[in-house]
Amino acid sequence: MTSGNTVLSSINEPDGGRCVDVFRRPDGSFGFDEFRRDVEDPSGWFRIGFHGDRVFQTEEAATEAARIAVPWFRDRISG
Repeated sequence: MTSGNTVLSSINEPDGGRCVDVFRRPDGSFGFDEFRRDVEDPSGWFRIGFHGDRVFQTEEAATEAARIAVPWFRDRISG
């Protein structure tokens, strides 16, 4: 994720291999992205969603967009 963003929530898939981060940018806008990691790879998390450039006015709007875009996340977050 771009430096300077503040992660507001990070929700993991049940097996821990993927996560969605909802964040606030320094300009006050919000966004989200999806990441994955392989437990056997010590490199850490890799961006796989490529949603991070989408801009939202509220945290709630970013979270709702993530629910629509990421199927497993939709099942994890009730709304």
